[in-house]
Amino acid sequence: MQTNSPWRTADFRTLFTATALSQLGTNVGYVAVPLIAVAALDASPGEVGALATLSTLAFLLIGLPTGAWVDRMRSRRLLIGADLVRAVLIASLPAAWWLDTLTLGQLYAVVLLNGCATVFFDVSSQSVLPQLVGRDALVRANAALVSLFAVSNVVGRSVGGGLVQLLTAPVAVFCTAVSHLASALRLIAMSHAPTPPAPSRPTGLRTQIAEGLRHVFGNKELRALALTAALTNLGMQIINTMLPVLFVSELGLPASALGLFWAAGGVGLLLGARCAGPLAGRLGHGRTLGFVGLCLAPAGLLVPLVDRGAWLWIGGFGWVLALFKTGMDNVLGVSLRQRMTSDALLGRMNATFRFVLTGALAVGAAVAGLIGELAGVHTTLWVGAACLALAFLPVFLSPVRTRRALPHQQQSVGVPT
Repeated sequence: MQTNSPWRTADFRTLFTATALSQLGTNVGYVAVPLIAVAALDASPGEVGALATLSTLAFLLIGLPTGAWVDRMRSRRLLIGADLVRAVLIASLPAAWWLDTLTLGQLYAVVLLNGCATVFFDVSSQSVLPQLVGRDALVRANAALVSLFAVSNVVGRSVGGGLVQLLTAPVAVFCTAVSHLASALRLIAMSHAPTPPAPSRPTGLRTQIAEGLRHVFGNKELRALALTAALTNLGMQIINTMLPVLFVSELGLPASALGLFWAAGGVGLLLGARCAGPLAGRLGHGRTLGFVGLCLAPAGLLVPLVDRGAWLWIGGFGWVLALFKTGMDNVLGVSLRQRMTSDALLGRMNATFRFVLTGALAVGAAVAGLIGELAGVHTTLWVGAACLALAFLPVFLSPVRTRRALPHQQQSVGVPT
């Protein structure tokens, strides 16, 4: 086994399998929870939309302070606690359904609080990774995790649909709770629980949040990575919001065609994650992010061409290439920002990125609805495609483009450590 392989570390294997269980539950719930609202509570489209908004709202509400809290606490405890909270919250839904006491208000509250627990889990897992595997193994570790997310999106949502069809939505949601409980139990085996470094001077929460923001936006490379990822999320969200309308309402295609289109994107994401390390080894990390991005980003302009016949395949090919670039960016971009951040700032750095990227998703959904209402579906798709096509520019025009490899030293910008 290679010396820089994360798989040699037992704690990484523990985190990976726990994340797999957690992701499986999350993706089953992605399908099942809205169907509980529709089938059991007769929710309107607007109410279902509000449910989707609440699922990501937590990142905007507590994303930044979560980073400061994560930097003060042991990640292992946070990961286990977040999974246990999610298990209890999600289990309350089928319990209330079986007791005939389930309400839309409870569903809203559970989704929002579950999102808060997810914020802690996601920020903690990204922050503890460099301490588990060492910074030399970050590319391989992130490639494995991004690949896991891609597979989970396809498999988990397919399993979720099957469970809902065979066993009803409440039973599928109960399976989600069980998967989070199993993840928490698996994380108990994690022995590596680094103690957060003591700050050089007493600081308040606002000061710590400001340090995280300054670290990200005061560094040209980190700022470029954040802007490129935000533009990618914005474009993806605009397109994804309109694709159901395009496929079902505009083109009259079956829902299965939309599912296959999204699944093809998941395959592209997986391939991009797997190819990131080898490409970076040949071209250099910065050149891969910059120049490969330059070559692949325009493929997003093929997506608005989706139509019946051959154009469906052409648009699908563009979608696969766009997701390939996204998978590659996720691996190399996350590895680079983790490598450039000291242990004392990892939580706040990751929380800042999460805040920006989730904000881009929220803005993308709103922009898609507004443009779709005023100018139509195809115009909206072209706006989203333009965001994808231009997303490479912040990285391409920054010092990231000239970077041959990940930095060897932990760096911190404007913050004493």
